[in-house]
Amino acid sequence: MTDLTIFYTDDDEDDLSIFTDAVESLSKKIQLQTYSGGEKLLKAIYNPPPTPNVVFLDLNMPGKNGFDVLTELRNSEEKNDIPVIIFSTSNEPSIIERCRKLGANYFITKPVLMKDIIRSIDHALEIDWNKFKPTDKDFVYKS
Repeated sequence: MTDLTIFYTDDDEDDLSIFTDAVESLSKKIQLQTYSGGEKLLKAIYNPPPTPNVVFLDLNMPGKNGFDVLTELRNSEEKNDIPVIIFSTSNEPSIIERCRKLGANYFITKPVLMKDIIRSIDHALEIDWNKFKPTDKDFVYKS
């Protein structure tokens, strides 16, 4: 039995592979579904099973980018409560604030080292998304 179902989308195959390796190293029971673009992620979300407990979302992708996906999810009556964690190379304050205003639940700037990637994902999965209400002080992951 899996405890968590995670969806992750990124257009970079290396990043998808690294994320998969990081999740597999965690001591949690996780079903990970990866997608190579926003359109594929949305199609999977709107056509369950499975239904994600949490979505990790890259921002910079061709076609539907992370902002588009986030906006569509937050405007959806049936899927607007899925926690969305932005997992991006960006650490620009304006990008972070835009994600917060669009309704992302959390923001992680992709770490460089594998141990830090694992730690950031593990931290995000420990958050009780039913209770956590992000503020400008705790919206961004601090390693």
